[in-house]
Amino acid sequence: MPRPVAVLTLLLCTTLWGFAFVAQKSAMDSMGPLSFASVRYLLGGLVVLPLALWEYRRKAVTGFRLTRRQWHFIGALSIVFLGGSWLQQAGLATTTVTNGGFLTSLYVLFVPLIAFLVVRVRPHPVIYLGVPLALVGIYYLNGGGLDQFNSGDVLIIMSAVFWALHVLMLSHIARETGLPIFVSGVSFLIAGTLALGFAFGLETPSLEGISAGWVEILYAGVLSTAVAFTLQAVGQQYVPPANAAIILSAESLFAALGGAVVLGERLPLIGYAGATLIFFAILLVEVVPALQQRRQAAAALS
Repeated sequence: MPRPVAVLTLLLCTTLWGFAFVAQKSAMDSMGPLSFASVRYLLGGLVVLPLALWEYRRKAVTGFRLTRRQWHFIGALSIVFLGGSWLQQAGLATTTVTNGGFLTSLYVLFVPLIAFLVVRVRPHPVIYLGVPLALVGIYYLNGGGLDQFNSGDVLIIMSAVFWALHVLMLSHIARETGLPIFVSGVSFLIAGTLALGFAFGLETPSLEGISAGWVEILYAGVLSTAVAFTLQAVGQQYVPPANAAIILSAESLFAALGGAVVLGERLPLIGYAGATLIFFAILLVEVVPALQQRRQAAAALS
């Protein structure tokens, strides 16, 4: 797939995710976060399953088989996926869609930091500017103080760590196996099954509650999960993880748009300044290293 097409694929993915914040927020009126996550991911997994099995069979003809290590990796990916979803969904119960979108985007800053901690890939020096800028942005996003910074905001930031892990892990296993759709489909089903088990233990899921949120479940399960996460898995094979992270971070803009248009959410002026700082920090972390690499490549050719 040409890289421009891969970038457009990721942009479509991030649009679907951004508007999904509205559905996720609304769903909390009738069900708990685990109940919503379980139905959403089981539905998404079932929708994508035929395509996932076709992809696997096509590659199996060549003699390819997933190794035990790769299956374990997919299992770990599914757990990380569920962790990010659970924390994000629980956070949206008490914070706004706008805050949720921008705070989730912090995973772009966590990607290079985790890469450094895990595989010792030293982050570009710009990260040391981007992180403080993002922290100041969070401060202003919540009205220029910490008194409005609630538990939902904390949960969303914690989910961003899991989403950063998910970006790195999915990029690795999708490229290694060449089965992005299959990996996504399996992770949906595993995460949905685990969420269902936790829901019966920690919540009180009911058919009435799920029925009341069927529109939100349909959007989140089919478009935001089956379509968007599969597009992510396909697109990330042709775009480096850090570049993919910055493209996907645009979901915060669509989340803010959806929150304003559908839910009537409005930030104070200082809140918009904070959102701008967060988005600028995210762009800075991606654009500066990319421009530097381009200059170095041009210098090497001259």
